[in-house]
Amino acid sequence: MVAVKRVRARRRHVQTELLDASGTKPRSRRGGKRRGAGRPPNGARAGSPHKRRETFKASEPLHVVLRVMAVMGALRKREMYRALRWATVVIAKHEDVRIIHLSIQQTHVHLLVEAQNKRALARGMKAFQISAAKLMNAALGWEVRRRGKVFADRYHAEVIRTPRQARHALAYVLNNWRKHREDRGESARNWLVDPFSSGCSFTGWKQLERRDFMWKVPATYDPMIVWLPKTWLLQSGWRRYGLIDCREVPSTRQATPGSAGWSQPKEEQQQQQQQQQQRSTTGR
Repeated sequence: MVAVKRVRARRRHVQTELLDASGTKPRSRRGGKRRGAGRPPNGARAGSPHKRRETFKASEPLHVVLRVMAVMGALRKREMYRALRWATVVIAKHEDVRIIHLSIQQTHVHLLVEAQNKRALARGMKAFQISAAKLMNAALGWEVRRRGKVFADRYHAEVIRTPRQARHALAYVLNNWRKHREDRGESARNWLVDPFSSGCSFTGWKQLERRDFMWKVPATYDPMIVWLPKTWLLQSGWRRYGLIDCREVPSTRQATPGSAGWSQPKEEQQQQQQQQQQRSTTGR
């Protein structure tokens, strides 16, 4: 008896459509722009997006923002100031990346940086963050020295291309403590510029316009170690839009007299009130 081999019927494969009826969007329900899509935030607040860094020229400075972990606490303390100051000393030996100005706030640090290229910026910021992390962990003063991550996410960098943008960046970084109302504290009332910044070495203050010397700082105060600017934008280009007032409150827009982000000094407000009272009494 001969066995008969049963042949299985071939399965017919049907070509699935990769695109929908419009021919432009994928048929799959996954992917695409939707609420909650993308990389989840590293912590309570989303950091800088993980995209390719913007290209820039050596003549274009950058505004860099570094945010720290919540476990580090407030940064506007003497120990943290010393730690970040020593980190600026470490990066000062790199000539291809230079910190021009620095401002320490409670949860983040603002930097104005000049760099030769993207690679120099990346190496310089890496060296600064590593040095600052070691020194800041030691500055906490815990019984068991803390080790681990200090900065919450990758740094945010904005390229400065115009004199107006450079003036706005300088005012934003050096007067950022007024935006966060740190100037209203008891220890800061005697300071005209932010003591937790490099403002004492800045020569573009409006209050120094007719003075031959810089402000006198206390003998116990150690200023930040920063470079003199080499780019035209931070040297003199920004001066086209006026000197920076020490009492200027920065905002997202350029803070200049008459703009929404500018706060009028109290002395000028009192003078205007007195003039209005005199006019009302004299009937003019």
